[in-house]
Amino acid sequence: MKNLLKKLYSFSNSWTGTVVIVLLIIFFIAQAFVIPSGSMKRSLLIGDHLFVKKFSYGTPVPHLPWIEVPVLPDFFGNGHLIEGPRPARGDIVVFRYPLDPKIHYVKRCVATGGDEIIYQDKVLYLRPHEGDDFIKSTYPSEKIVTLGGKLWVKNPFMGEYSGISYDENVDLFTQMTLHLMGNNLAMRPALVQELPLRNDGLNHNAYYFKVPQDEFFMVGDNRDHSNDSRFWGSVPYKHIVGKPWFIYFSWDDNYVIRWDRIGRFVSTVEKEVHFTRGSY
Repeated sequence: MKNLLKKLYSFSNSWTGTVVIVLLIIFFIAQAFVIPSGSMKRSLLIGDHLFVKKFSYGTPVPHLPWIEVPVLPDFFGNGHLIEGPRPARGDIVVFRYPLDPKIHYVKRCVATGGDEIIYQDKVLYLRPHEGDDFIKSTYPSEKIVTLGGKLWVKNPFMGEYSGISYDENVDLFTQMTLHLMGNNLAMRPALVQELPLRNDGLNHNAYYFKVPQDEFFMVGDNRDHSNDSRFWGSVPYKHIVGKPWFIYFSWDDNYVIRWDRIGRFVSTVEKEVHFTRGSY
């Protein structure tokens, strides 16, 4: 045993050993990720450098970093060597962009398989697949509304995660309508009697989506500045990579270091107003 430990120590100190150990960490434990856009602002900021916990939702098929070539086959057809728990509603998740799996995205999971979503400008309604009794026992009464004879939760994550916001200067509903006309919208138009009608001549006042089984509806916290599941659809489990873990470095566009964010767990940053509403 002593000789084996000596050999392992010697191997780990070699260039080959170092590369192997680093790759094993990247493949199975943690991978560095840099926030590239403002779609999660103000929960996660452009210039946040963080580690992604790779084992949060099972063990994904390992890919060589940067070139994103898989080093093992997808034996089970679900993108994972070992299946694990699925993302839960409210989780911030790193995943492969379904339209180009070599690109990584980070968004918040707002709905899981079987859930229904209604989106109106500045308001997101969620109907969990568990039904009315679950909704009544899980969500505060002031967030519960009735639409089409069923209970829905209005803006279910606002308040719990203070970084979620809308931009009053952006008419995303009109943008979604333009995408719909170009056949580039995942959500379908809907006329919901209980919701206000629009004055722009449209015959719908909302958009609707039902999440397929084992898929996840991902939306950016910067709701009016996010390219997400509202446009290109839900994310299958096979594209799920992991959960943001902690921020190891952060700086702004002017390369000014955000010292107060360094070393913070994402689970802490996303809930504290100091970080989500600070003067960044």
